[in-house]
Amino acid sequence: MTLQTPGIGTSEVEVMNISIHGLWLYIKGKEYFIPYEEYPWFKDARMSEIHDIQLLHGSHLYWPKLDVDLSVDCLKNPDNYPLMYQ
Repeated sequence: MTLQTPGIGTSEVEVMNISIHGLWLYIKGKEYFIPYEEYPWFKDARMSEIHDIQLLHGSHLYWPKLDVDLSVDCLKNPDNYPLMYQ
């Protein structure tokens, strides 16, 4: 039996791992870590709710079951998007 090389992935966004500290997303060839400390709405979410993710317009993440919206840019450049008022 010969194994073939896998083809190109069809998903532009995928949940790679969920841990007690946060979750890892794979978006368009790059991996991002989302810590629960900074994104608490994912901490008590069910796996099925976290895995139900959509990439809209190539730069907008949406979790319909959680009603959470995030820009991919806020994951790339978190210092530009403070989550707490100072």
